[in-house]
Amino acid sequence: MKATGQLKAEHEGIRIMLRVLDKIGDDIKAGAGVDAGHLHRIIEFLKVFVDRCHHGKEEDVLFPALERAGVPGEGGPIGVLLAEHETGRARVRAMAAALSNHEKRGREALAGFADTAGEYTALLDQHIEKENTVLYVMADRLLSEGEQEKMFAEFERIESERIGAGTHERFHALIGDLQGRYLR
Repeated sequence: MKATGQLKAEHEGIRIMLRVLDKIGDDIKAGAGVDAGHLHRIIEFLKVFVDRCHHGKEEDVLFPALERAGVPGEGGPIGVLLAEHETGRARVRAMAAALSNHEKRGREALAGFADTAGEYTALLDQHIEKENTVLYVMADRLLSEGEQEKMFAEFERIESERIGAGTHERFHALIGDLQGRYLR
């Protein structure tokens, strides 16, 4: 599998979780009860799987490889995507804070969670589209098969070191569980 193929496959799982998050946000806005445990697990997924693992692979391996191939790091697609990663991190921190406030202050804090979740899912949806249709196409064109194989090996190392053995599988089980609960 190409390194870009692994990133695209991860996007599919992320997109399912974004749909779950949108559904939960809609439920909150409609006044429905929410399982705080699910929200904590989603925040963990966003922090660990999306940011530390997926974005880590892009920032530490893919983006530098593209820069070496001549793609500008600033002022071009890489700079835009890096800025979006930072915006996404800020949104996740805001959701985590709203969840923490919910546990202290009650339901009114969840409205902020729902609003921020909507901003986050909109950001990530368009971000993923840019990566899938522009950046990864560019990477497939500019990077040799050998470079893709080296990146894939680096991705595996990052996954092992940053999230640990079995964590990827645990997150995929979480995606399946929450998809079954919220997206029927």
